[in-house]
Amino acid sequence: MQHSIDKSLSEKLEERKVKNIWRSLPVQNKPIDFTSNDYLGLAQSEELFHAIQRKIESFPKTNGATGSRLLSGNSLYIEQVEKKLAHIFGSEATLIFNSGYSANLAVLSSIPQKGDTIIYDELAHACIKDGARLSLAKRFNFRHNDLTDLKQKIKHSQGKVFIAVESVYSMDGDECPLLELTLLAEEYGASIILDEAHSTGVMGKNGSGLAASLGSQDNIAVRIYTFGKAMGIHGACVSGSEVLINYLINFARPFIYTTAPSQHSVASIECAFDYLSANPSLQQILSGKIRLYLSGLQNLQNRTSSQSSIQTVIFPGVQKTKNAAAILQKKGFDVRPILYPTVPKQTERLRICLHTYNHEDEITALTDALNELA
Repeated sequence: MQHSIDKSLSEKLEERKVKNIWRSLPVQNKPIDFTSNDYLGLAQSEELFHAIQRKIESFPKTNGATGSRLLSGNSLYIEQVEKKLAHIFGSEATLIFNSGYSANLAVLSSIPQKGDTIIYDELAHACIKDGARLSLAKRFNFRHNDLTDLKQKIKHSQGKVFIAVESVYSMDGDECPLLELTLLAEEYGASIILDEAHSTGVMGKNGSGLAASLGSQDNIAVRIYTFGKAMGIHGACVSGSEVLINYLINFARPFIYTTAPSQHSVASIECAFDYLSANPSLQQILSGKIRLYLSGLQNLQNRTSSQSSIQTVIFPGVQKTKNAAAILQKKGFDVRPILYPTVPKQTERLRICLHTYNHEDEITALTDALNELA
């Protein structure tokens, strides 16, 4: 049945086809994984799987939370896990969300008020930008990791100033200059909102992220941790003061008006952090794989500078990037092209994610293939 909106939607879709930026859902054929965010291999850990199963066997046999946490969806267990997470992240309290996206929406849409200012890194994730759009505060971006530009933006801001950044950026894999940023924020009385999505698990003791690894957690007003990447499961939490968490419970619409996570989801969070605590060598193994990759591309000019699991090689132009990805995929490497509008035009790239389970010969074969493409 053709609906009235289909014509206009089809026109917008056709524009994407013409521009060669059409998106579709891929079906994995299980080649050598250099695409997923499963940096520590926890998503495919049988040991973790069985630990989660054992945990939920001790619970009442329920499937869903049945409602929002302010109605029927809260439990003593989820509050216990939140206290455990607060201890890991070095904060007074945490609040669990169904995803990092909803956590960022909650924070940015509810805390900054009319007359305040949100300044976010230009390469910040879409959920940070969307959360800022939902706020009544004014919003500006600043040049990526450019604290001089940020300082100028702060000087021209009104009301309370909120600086939204990421620990590790998802498209370039580079880190935020967090120590310098905290000094700048302190100088101007600004509050930092830090998305630790790609540092959760891979940095800091027990996966506590970049801020905790630097001892800067107390200098950051709000931290968002995502569990769907290196932790290999699903969900997220906001970490901070008791006042912050109580504020979100009272004012954050993405928390108030959504169904709570199931017992299985909460148990998965607890078990994943328990597993990582028992296997601290995973971080060192991953670091070794990153060093091996970088050593194989020392002379490659078109790669971005990153010491994280996320590596990129720039192939300016949509078709050029697609062609490079296709060549690697034919060799058995699951490497995907990242295209405009996800990244700016002429910065199209291959995004390569490294994992603990990537064998050394696989990484060496990939770097050889990338050197041939350059």
